[in-house]
Amino acid sequence: MADLGFEGRVAVVTGAGGGLGRHHALELARRGARVLVNDLGGAVDGSGGGSDAAHAVVEEIRAFGGEAIANGSSVTDDAGVLRMIQDVMTAWGRLDILVANAGILRDRSFAKMDVADFQLVLDVHLMGTVKPAKAAWEIMRGQNYGRIVVTTSATGLYGNFGQANYGAAKLGVVGLMNTLRLEGAKHGIRVNTICPVAATRMTEGILPPPVADMLKPEYVTPGVVFLCSEDAPDGVILTAGAGAFAVARIVETPGAWLGPDATAEAVRERWSAISDAAGQTAYGGGGEQALKFFQAAQRG
Repeated sequence: MADLGFEGRVAVVTGAGGGLGRHHALELARRGARVLVNDLGGAVDGSGGGSDAAHAVVEEIRAFGGEAIANGSSVTDDAGVLRMIQDVMTAWGRLDILVANAGILRDRSFAKMDVADFQLVLDVHLMGTVKPAKAAWEIMRGQNYGRIVVTTSATGLYGNFGQANYGAAKLGVVGLMNTLRLEGAKHGIRVNTICPVAATRMTEGILPPPVADMLKPEYVTPGVVFLCSEDAPDGVILTAGAGAFAVARIVETPGAWLGPDATAEAVRERWSAISDAAGQTAYGGGGEQALKFFQAAQRG
């Protein structure tokens, strides 16, 4: 099969001044994409800022003959996000790929977490995905082509102590994907999620060097590049780390019909049948799940 190429394609990668985003931007550029490298340049907790990191990645791309521009907008800032998309359209006149990668951490147990820290993490990870996607959406619809990759985390899918804010935001982007892929399908827009396991600034001091060496961020990038390609699937959660790739799914058991007069005690008594994983299904939309309940009621 032919190599995946991106000649003529234009990509925006947020949070691309280092770590995962940097490798995503570099590889897309190596394969021919013109890339806007977005990075606020702040600390892991979101404080501070500057565009030096984004400019450094642009210089890396230009050094091997690629085409790139830098942007220092915050993904939480409405005007900054619009400026980011305007920069792309001014430079290249189209936008084919959005990789929403920007993120911060404000870890603390829920009992000790300030609401402000919860809100900021939601703003960066969830709304910082929504805002660029919204700004790019009509452009992609008009082209009848687009690829959007959002970034979740094992914390969002499965939980992690001290990261209630991060987990809530990261599962939120999966919910966003689930609807955008339905709305974008007829316009040639495919929306997928990457769930990386990687050693980045966010894991410094947590992972010992031998483990960090196994989890280099560049080991995730091949999955992202595939999700950005013309051959991309749609509505998939692709997990990736250490050179391994897998698909995560939200599944539902067949369950049990208890009737309209069901009581809490009946739910307790039938719990083994309700929770039986045999025949569990990953639904393609909320309507499919609702249909299951209607059919169960009709069967009685």
